[in-house]
Amino acid sequence: MELSPAARRLLALMTDPAAEYPATWPGRAELGPHDLGALLPFAYRAPATPAGTSARFMVEDEARERQPAFTPESCAELFAALVDGLATRKWADLHLGAASLVRCPDGPPLAALAAPARTLVRFLLDTGRTDQPYALLAVAGLAGCDGRDDDGLGAEVTGTIEAGRGPIGADELRLLASWDAGHRALFLETLRNRSYGSPPPLPGVWERLADIPGYTAFARAALETAAARVAAIHAGEIPYRADRAFEASETEALGRAVRLALARDEEWLPGLLTPLLTGVAVAPGPARTLPSQALLYEIARAVEDFPTPEAVTALRAARGATRHAGVPRQLDRMLKRIDHALADRVEVAFRMPDLGFGPGGVLRVPAGEHTGVITIGDDVELTWQRGEKRFRSVPAAVRRDHPGEVKHLRQQVQQVRRQLTTLVRALEGGYPGETVHPYARWRAEIADHPITGAVAGRLIWEFEHSPGRWRSMMGAEPRDAAGEPVAAPPPDAPVRLWHPARAPLAEVTAWRDRVTGERIRQPFKQAFREVYLLTPAEEAARFHSARFAAHVVAYRTLYALFRQRGWTSSMLGPWDGGGEDEARRVLAGGRWRVSLLHSYLYGETEERAVTGRIRFHRKVSGEWCEAPLPEVPPLVFSEAMRDVDLFVALTSIATDPAWTGDDDGHRDYRHAASSAPLSPSAEVRRDALARLLPRTAIAGRCTLTDRHLVVRGDLRTYRIHLGSANVLMEPGDVYLCVVAAPAAGKGLFLPFEDDGRLALILSKAFLLAHDTDITDESILRQLKG
Repeated sequence: MELSPAARRLLALMTDPAAEYPATWPGRAELGPHDLGALLPFAYRAPATPAGTSARFMVEDEARERQPAFTPESCAELFAALVDGLATRKWADLHLGAASLVRCPDGPPLAALAAPARTLVRFLLDTGRTDQPYALLAVAGLAGCDGRDDDGLGAEVTGTIEAGRGPIGADELRLLASWDAGHRALFLETLRNRSYGSPPPLPGVWERLADIPGYTAFARAALETAAARVAAIHAGEIPYRADRAFEASETEALGRAVRLALARDEEWLPGLLTPLLTGVAVAPGPARTLPSQALLYEIARAVEDFPTPEAVTALRAARGATRHAGVPRQLDRMLKRIDHALADRVEVAFRMPDLGFGPGGVLRVPAGEHTGVITIGDDVELTWQRGEKRFRSVPAAVRRDHPGEVKHLRQQVQQVRRQLTTLVRALEGGYPGETVHPYARWRAEIADHPITGAVAGRLIWEFEHSPGRWRSMMGAEPRDAAGEPVAAPPPDAPVRLWHPARAPLAEVTAWRDRVTGERIRQPFKQAFREVYLLTPAEEAARFHSARFAAHVVAYRTLYALFRQRGWTSSMLGPWDGGGEDEARRVLAGGRWRVSLLHSYLYGETEERAVTGRIRFHRKVSGEWCEAPLPEVPPLVFSEAMRDVDLFVALTSIATDPAWTGDDDGHRDYRHAASSAPLSPSAEVRRDALARLLPRTAIAGRCTLTDRHLVVRGDLRTYRIHLGSANVLMEPGDVYLCVVAAPAAGKGLFLPFEDDGRLALILSKAFLLAHDTDITDESILRQLKG
């Protein structure tokens, strides 16, 4: 196959020891999939010259990010390269060799690969290099493809790597050994721990694995065996040893079994998953350990890959059951990512049981002469009734005579809260993918559902009433932003969550007025949601945004927020490779990816970093390709920028309320950030304050300017920046270090869950409006100068 000009240049650099380091390099985008497949064998053999090594790294880096394609000739050449120099290297990347077998559209040359496969497997067995067991098994499957006997090589490989695998791992290994080399190579694509040089997993690999005879049956049998083992541990039939219920290979095999079942949405899985997860999460006795922390987290990672409501509910039940101090925190972080991922599986995301609740989200359970009533509204509330009399706490007679019903109802409350948390995060997480539902299904599964309806009724939806034209609505009996009834659309009309980025300004204003006026507390920020539009500077830059660059941030807090919001990032610090990284988040059902460059600041008294550029990639044929900003869908762009704005708002050192004005080398940055033009999040905050302040007792002392809330006290006048919440005192713009008491402004209605900044600004305003009542000496000293 003819190579591209860029590939020919790289080939020359990797094959000519005398090649000089070029002044310019070919663009990565100029390399096609077959170019990469043809170049990889030469990268494996490249001379250790500056030009050859750099060309090799470029090819290998591209192959790790993209999907190379192989011809039969380049596939054979790769295996020959793996053999060449084997005695010197003492190792070969069998994962890369096996990957070529399933990336060869014309079929790999099996007969030609048999001899090098025998050489590779024999050498690695003789030298004890069995650290790639499944890749060794895959390559061993080629040994007899030339018509010769494999001399027992396959059986030797199986016997060598079977030791210590545990019954479930051994069963999986024996099944794989019965497959041909191609199926074994496909199995490798499912592994989390593949070699550094491996390309990304093939798209649709789990569906293809399910088509191989025997594996789906193995997955179910393995999970049944695991559940039975855990039950036997809790029954005392198997001695309990903390974190030793399963061997490492068994944990990996069970993780694959769960992924396969979740990907296929197998109906038998929930019945197995719930007892298995709760069983591995808690010790059979009073100990705070658990039978298998590793399996618990492995299943959680599988659920993150293929979430279903039932699996999320099972994980939350395990989280509630465990007695281990650290497990709930880790599961909480994982569950936040899972809830976002659930939004992209539209076919299963809103499948929730009604748990016996009736219309309006009410469940009544008799307990003697009393009745326990669970009501779903802004929160899930359990009350008690006896005739017309209502009790907020459990009546003594019920507590004494019906402890089982009390326990059951409390568990129901927690289960409903878990389901609503999952639903809210899934709904909000679906914004970038612009998830839509047919009206009839939306009505049945969301709006009229006795549990989810309480959430859906406080959100704004819109339906397409003619091609390209949408009408917004809210409530069980839908009304528009003006409060007028909305006629039901046809059953097949598309319905989606309303977003202010798609609405005219007048409609956004009307919805904000209605939400505030009717005191509707939305499950997440929707009517007041920030909108981030592409700027002329970003259009000119084309491939990157510097909108949130050059902010000095508290690094550990930033890293924690990355994990909380579903971004992946390597930890930075004063070690090799710890100076810079791109945090990444995948959006819109895996179709888009955003990245934020950030760099570690050395020589600081505290751990800090500085933010850099933002880039977007789209997935094309399984590869991430950098996209020009104007081609990024508006909601993908806006929601990604919203995350980054949140990161800066919560971690910038300019917003540290404890800063006293001492110079730490960043005084200029703090001053500029504290008085900077408002970001979209701060603009929304200003809009909310304009609606909320007139309803407060301090309204006469407050004035909103373009960037500040000005509060008139009796001692001084104060300017609170709407972005940073920093306070400057007049006259002289003197910085005031003040940490407002949480009780200030307590009970004030807020129409959405905020990052805390709106509540902080209001609490400071209440405090400073009555500055003569302040008794804190540290604040009084500043006020008096």
